[in-house]
Amino acid sequence: MSILVQAQGLTKRFGAHSALEDINISLNKGRIIGLLGPNGSGKTTLIKIASGLLTPTSGNITIAGLNPGTETKKLVSYLPDKTYFDSWMKVRDCLALFADFYDDFNRDKATDMLGSLGIDINRSFRALSKGTQEKVQLALVMSRQAQLYLLDEPIGGVDPAARDYILNTIISNYNEDGTVIISTHLIADIERVLDDVIILLSGRIERVQSVDEIRAATGKSVDEVFREVFRC
Repeated sequence: MSILVQAQGLTKRFGAHSALEDINISLNKGRIIGLLGPNGSGKTTLIKIASGLLTPTSGNITIAGLNPGTETKKLVSYLPDKTYFDSWMKVRDCLALFADFYDDFNRDKATDMLGSLGIDINRSFRALSKGTQEKVQLALVMSRQAQLYLLDEPIGGVDPAARDYILNTIISNYNEDGTVIISTHLIADIERVLDDVIILLSGRIERVQSVDEIRAATGKSVDEVFREVFRC
């Protein structure tokens, strides 16, 4: 397997606070990876650097050999942990915006996914619940033929009944030659779709390992191991 994402000595500080410290990882193509850790562990910071929204204090990260920037935005499909469409927009306007911005966006695919979720594209974004707004954004992000999907808490605001559908949407719609990184606290809900995990603690790598290796070595689920590592 070829490497898609590589970080070497990646460090990000905000004043005296170190959000990430000396991160070294190599992530292969064709994997679904859980980015796990308690609040404040650096998950969102890492995703924002990979997406090009933040710059490192030192060290570097590359996507397909490229530093985050204009060229990598063609390769990366990013779902932030907050809604970002203007409230006046209708869902169909969101579709049009993605179609204008991204050459790899499949509008028909997105429309079908929204229909399967029972979302009327003629509704105003402001009239949707927070969970439904997140479903709209996820459908759009997963309808790109990207190499790297960065999903920051994609099921955090979604009711439990919809989580299985959302996860099935993720695993059945991403580019299989690409890689998906999912940041979440809901480990038990997503564990079944993961190939690998990255566990962060206070901005440092605690563990990078395949899910199968963790289960074989410990006889426990990733969720159980995570709870033991971060037990209060």
